[in-house]
Amino acid sequence: MHHRLLNFLILLLWVIPQANAQTIASHGMVVSDHHLASETGVQILKKGGNAVDAAVATAFALAVTHPSAGNIGGGGFLVFMDTTGQVNTIDFREKAPMAATRDMFLDSKGHLIPGTNHKGLKTVGVPGTVAGLFLAHQRYGRMKWADLVQPAIDLAENGFEMSWGLYEEAKWFSQRDTSQDILQTYFHDQQNELVEPGEIWRQPELAQTLTYIRDQGHDGFYSGPVADEIERYMQAKGGLITREDLAAYNAVERSPVHGTYRGYDIYSMAPPSSGGVVLMEMLNMLEMADPANLDFGSSDYVHLVAEIMRRAYADRAQYLGDPDFNPEMPVDDLLSKEHAEKRFKSIDMKKASVTDPAKFGHPYGGDNTTHFSVIDGEGNAVSLTYTLEYSYGSGMGSEKLGFIFNNEMGDFNPVPGLTNEKGLIGTPANLIAPGKRMLSSMTPTIVARDGKPYLIIGSPGGRTIINTVFQTIVAVLDYDMPVDDAIEALKIHHQWLPDMIRYEKYKLPVDVRQNLEQKGHTLQEVGSLGKLMGIMVDRARDIYIGAADSSTKDGAACGY
Repeated sequence: MHHRLLNFLILLLWVIPQANAQTIASHGMVVSDHHLASETGVQILKKGGNAVDAAVATAFALAVTHPSAGNIGGGGFLVFMDTTGQVNTIDFREKAPMAATRDMFLDSKGHLIPGTNHKGLKTVGVPGTVAGLFLAHQRYGRMKWADLVQPAIDLAENGFEMSWGLYEEAKWFSQRDTSQDILQTYFHDQQNELVEPGEIWRQPELAQTLTYIRDQGHDGFYSGPVADEIERYMQAKGGLITREDLAAYNAVERSPVHGTYRGYDIYSMAPPSSGGVVLMEMLNMLEMADPANLDFGSSDYVHLVAEIMRRAYADRAQYLGDPDFNPEMPVDDLLSKEHAEKRFKSIDMKKASVTDPAKFGHPYGGDNTTHFSVIDGEGNAVSLTYTLEYSYGSGMGSEKLGFIFNNEMGDFNPVPGLTNEKGLIGTPANLIAPGKRMLSSMTPTIVARDGKPYLIIGSPGGRTIINTVFQTIVAVLDYDMPVDDAIEALKIHHQWLPDMIRYEKYKLPVDVRQNLEQKGHTLQEVGSLGKLMGIMVDRARDIYIGAADSSTKDGAACGY
């Protein structure tokens, strides 16, 4: 154990160029992508709300302060553990409109029309966020619904200071030449001038939409004036969503994916999120290796982790999709230790495997999601990830409503039967169908010990989400890293297709890269992987330790 700790400390000089300070609290904590949202959640905890109440308030606040991914125009997943150790999840993933067809993005010859499955209003799935938050509150909340939405209304009405990071995005969007893009004037003031850093940015239209939601709950979004305007806007701009689609939308409570890893319980999302199944499959495989013989960040470590990722992502593409449309998915088999053993035995530690797109593949995933973690003083915990798909989703939305629509239809497999080396997937489980939820990579997770939360973790990052959560859990459980160090430590990503290892810049030493290339791996450098938000529970000291990824512009862990 001591030699592994020494190797880890030496490696920190390589893997943590910008360590993020941890935050310690004893009564409750929220870690999110924006400090105002985290503070909003903590204020709810101070008023007697539980973790679900704080999560609802934080999510609505992020819809105001973090518009690239915080949303009421998208969807996501929530994992909740109560004080008895009972775990439940809520699926509020978007659905395909009833007018959607499986070949809607193809030309007359059956070829994908480039870009069509990611751009324009036909890429918008029926939003699920409001329904999901409302269901969570109805089932597990304690405070009044209106009191949880009001802080977000106040933020939108009164405004908040424009940060430099948000300003750079606003400046780019304001200079785009498109008359249909809400983002062209989204960050402007009442004089139609771009709000400058340090100035107050107000969103009165969003405040009005949130007021409907405050007063009418679920129906404030899915019927009435908001639904009327969504339908009007869609019809005027070529979208598919109707009032009937909105009225038919429902969030669903599902049983979590549950597994064990070295004596810890792992709880995460079941399909239509692939996160929990793939995460558990990878942990099951890694459990067969001895970390004492596998130095963190070494070429053997990276090789083994990449090969494990390759196999799990291949299964992801071949089998997983919306369970309501795929009742025969072999989820139990994929989660079994026996399946992991079979997969693990096929790994050659001396060379990379060969990826064959003719046999199996993996689906798409967006790049800009957001995650937050919450725990209250009683020990209730929430791990919540939600998204618009791309950063700022479709980039489109009614100026009368003040929010941006997702472009989640791009998460379906667009060309039936076509799987290739570039990562295009055509397996049946995730083809487009009316009312179907598209497969997701979101992986909100709670690691428990003795029936109580130990680590509450999650991340944005599209297809990389599962792998960043996986490696953070491994860093904590196998290499004894504090949560802030685990969040900042080396991350890699392999998703079966395309066949390459992506690694974070500055975090993979030259000799490790050379050894990996000698084993047959193709490497690609990227800026960063994921933006993790985590809370660790220290039972010995009776404290919560929270950390937000240092790559976030405005993220913060707040507690009391």
